[in-house]
Order: sequence, then C-alpha cells, then structure tokens
Amino acid sequence: PRHRPAKRQPGGATTLMSDECQFCTVHLGDHFFGVDVRAVHEVLTERPMTRVPLAHPVVRGLINLRGRIVPALDLRRRLELPDRAPDRPAVNVVVSAGGAAVSLLVDEVGDIVTAPAGALERPPDTLAGAAHELVRGVCQLGGRLLLVLDTDRAAAVPGWPAGRTDRPLEERP
Repeated sequence: PRHRPAKRQPGGATTLMSDECQFCTVHLGDHFFGVDVRAVHEVLTERPMTRVPLAHPVVRGLINLRGRIVPALDLRRRLELPDRAPDRPAVNVVVSAGGAAVSLLVDEVGDIVTAPAGALERPPDTLAGAAHELVRGVCQLGGRLLLVLDTDRAAAVPGWPAGRTDRPLEERP
C-alpha cells in the first residue's frame, strides 16, 4: 500500500512506514524532497510548453509526451517558494497522481535513495504553508532532512481538472 498506517515507536516518534522505501530525490533551491519511485514515470529535460490562458499560476502549461497531453505544474509555485531564475531550466518529473500523468517542474533531480524501515516520520507541526499540506513525511538521510511529497496532493491544483488531460487527443469527447 502507498500510505501505511502510522506506528508508534519508543520515545514517542511516529513512523509512517514499516518497510524500507525508495524515493527519487528532487531539489528546489536548498530544499530536498523525495517522491516515491513507484509514482515516477520518467524524468525529462525542459520541454516546449503550451501556456493555458486563465489557468491557475501553478499550471505552467501543457507538454506533449508522445501523443499524451500532460499538465506541467511548477512545484516551486505549488510550495509557495520564489520562482526559479529565468536562466535556469526546469526539469520535468512525470508522475502518476490521481490516476493521471502530471509533470512536476523542479530545479534538479538527484539520486534514488532508500529510506530504512521505520525512518519516515510525520512532518513536524512547525511545517507551515503549502508544505504542511503537501509533505506526507520526513526522514533523516545522509545528514539531510528529506521531505517526502504526497504527489496526489501536489497535483491537486484548485480549478484544474488533472485527470482530464492524460488521454490521447483521439479519446477525448
């Protein structure tokens, strides 16, 4: 199962997984995030995008992924971080979210890391803003704090029908 029930550990810490789990790491500025590798379809360099008039500011546009139209969402904007410098290209991390393919735009992609069983804990109450809603857990890995994203929530942009753009054009009404 994707989300496991929490387990209480000695000392009061609450863990969110009983087995080890792998994450594709992504960077947004100095922030270190993890996406469950089972949700990641592929990683692509910057792609030509078609802007969507009047779309939510998080929706940067649509990309054509081998005949499928996929929304590209700016993860910086979704997490209420400052925009990326105009001279820094974004990387597309295409994930499955809510049954549809969605491209999450990030600064760079890191390694695949394995979190040991019991390492993922609930996010601290001090996590504020959009991150509080979008981060499903945290764990210490190699001296860094990995913030694990909930891809379904990250792709749920108000007013954006995420599940309707993942079909080939010929299947649309």
